[in-house]
Amino acid sequence: MSATRIIAIRHGETAWNVDTRLQGHLDIALNARGQWQAQRAALALADEDIAAIYTSDLSRARATAQAIADLNVSPAARQVHPHTGLRERGFGIFEGQTYAQINLDWPEESRRWRQRDPHFAPQGGETLTELRERVTNTVNTLAGQHVGQQIVLVAHGGVMDALYRLATHVSIEAPRSWDLGNAAINRLLWTPEGLTLVGWSDTRHLDDATLDEETA
Repeated sequence: MSATRIIAIRHGETAWNVDTRLQGHLDIALNARGQWQAQRAALALADEDIAAIYTSDLSRARATAQAIADLNVSPAARQVHPHTGLRERGFGIFEGQTYAQINLDWPEESRRWRQRDPHFAPQGGETLTELRERVTNTVNTLAGQHVGQQIVLVAHGGVMDALYRLATHVSIEAPRSWDLGNAAINRLLWTPEGLTLVGWSDTRHLDDATLDEETA
């Protein structure tokens, strides 16, 4: 079977995760706990046979990916490859705002966002449909280059959510009942026919759960 094994990881925690403030495409760095989480994920994956590490170009994901690259035993995994297709969902005018402020300033837009309207986008942002298409195209491109190998994708909560839904055929409108924890280890299998879920939200390398930007 022509398959690529994927380890998908959300970036470590940031101060804005703690504040329930939407980051989107804004470039927010890891906080101290996020740096620790990245190191713990790196230790957990140090002995994995990894052909390549791809990451969102935003610094919170790149720092997490670099921690993994620095400790991995595979020579091919020592370099990280930024890819804008792995960026968080663009939240437009919502970016930089807390959930509470969004609800106060844009009540109707907030309702559509929280109800997962697949065709809604904050002004200047992306719809869930557009995000799913972007993630699908990116994974197909990257995984298709590494058939028979294992790769790491370091990205964001919205991307992790899209990957889970693609692998399990859960609609983008459906409420989420699975975790998207910072630095959790998620495993999928890619074939030209699509994604299959292997394991999700392994946090044994971490000591507790963290806040989720996509939980509204």
